[in-house]
Amino acid sequence: QVHLVESGGALVHPGGSLKLSCEASGFTSGDYIVGWFRQAPGKEREGVSCIASQDGAVYYADAVLGRFTLSRDGRRNTVYLQLTSLKPEDTAVYYCAAYPHWRGSYYSCPHEVDYWGQGTQVTVSS
Repeated sequence: QVHLVESGGALVHPGGSLKLSCEASGFTSGDYIVGWFRQAPGKEREGVSCIASQDGAVYYADAVLGRFTLSRDGRRNTVYLQLTSLKPEDTAVYYCAAYPHWRGSYYSCPHEVDYWGQGTQVTVSS
């Protein structure tokens, strides 16, 4: 059974940094790849940064390009999202999701995923 568990969310000041983790279990990296999404209050869920292919290429939304970095540790089956230069508009619940590699894209996060984590809250406020 596939499980995705996010952690690392917190309350931070504008300009601050956080590192989110998504620990995956129940599948191998050959079956699924992982991306990060977020949902702000009153808004639809949006893709933030997603692995685009099995070779490790990563897509970033324009709103986070240059500030967020996705990385992964295959030994720990964990995918990270480093958030820097945080802004109040980054406040949201951040989710990781797993999807088959053929849904990956260099141009967006997938519109359909197979598994979601429970989410972790990031609040950026002074």
